[in-house]
Amino acid sequence: MKSYRKELWFDIPSRRAFINITPQITACILESGIKEGFVLVNAMHITASVFINDDESGLHQDYDRWLEKLAPHEPINQYEHNRTGEDNADAHMKRQVMGREVVVAVTKGKLDFGPWEQIFYGEFDGYRRKRVLVKIIGE
Repeated sequence: MKSYRKELWFDIPSRRAFINITPQITACILESGIKEGFVLVNAMHITASVFINDDESGLHQDYDRWLEKLAPHEPINQYEHNRTGEDNADAHMKRQVMGREVVVAVTKGKLDFGPWEQIFYGEFDGYRRKRVLVKIIGE
């Protein structure tokens, strides 16, 4: 069995964003040479997420509004966590809802997706450099 590891880095110029990282994951699979196996993709920051869904801008706007209703950023003093000097308690909660990671089967050297599925990086506390781990195992 072979193993492959790579970190993808992101500089998000806004507080929140959804980025389709499927092309980068596809490139990692090609680079790994693995034809049959699994790819794990996880956000390595507790205020970001990785998830699978449709690449449709209206859906992403809906997610953004829904998450902001669930865990609004302001007022900042509504969260105990922010009393530590942070201002990102909402981002921790948004990450909890959207998830930390995805695992996708690799079949014949490609992501074995259902219709419309794509992999996304979700950022909830941007303005700084963040990373995603890609780990592929298989033959």
